[in-house]
Amino acid sequence: MDLKRPTKDIVLTQVTLENLEDLIKISRITFSDTFGAQNSKSNLEEYLREAYSSQQLTREINGSETRFAFAYYKTELAGYLKLNVGHAQSELKEDEGLEVERIYIKSAFKRLGIGRALINYAFDQAKALSKEYIWLGVWEYNSAALAFYKKLGFLAFSDHRFNLGGDLQRDILMKKTLDIKP
Repeated sequence: MDLKRPTKDIVLTQVTLENLEDLIKISRITFSDTFGAQNSKSNLEEYLREAYSSQQLTREINGSETRFAFAYYKTELAGYLKLNVGHAQSELKEDEGLEVERIYIKSAFKRLGIGRALINYAFDQAKALSKEYIWLGVWEYNSAALAFYKKLGFLAFSDHRFNLGGDLQRDILMKKTLDIKP
């Protein structure tokens, strides 16, 4: 897979099983940074153990309908992205769509264009796969992410409830239709 070089400071690379330990670490760090303050320690730890175990992430990396990319800022691992198509999608599972299941960036690297580089990569992948739209879920209390996606033209179309530990939470589902020209 050829990943574009968005800027001289941001480099995207494909995640493979060789990167499993780095994926586990960055997944746990970024998820905790994003959701830790609003959730109990026990609920957070339970979620991290299940969602980001080596077994779970190995299954995801090996999935034919899932793709991960790391974002490096200069030489440091700064964030990552997870894309799903087909039956790997968490909700819609429609052939016309591509799901951005995760975009997470370490706190120290926010507002440097990394989120934009990752979402542009998702747009490129969707177009290369002839998808009609991209969709994603955003936690209802993540106002920065909601504003970012709205600015890019994503529109809310539904919601999704999920358990984080024992706490029922809500994601806003958002979609952007792509302009695909033959």
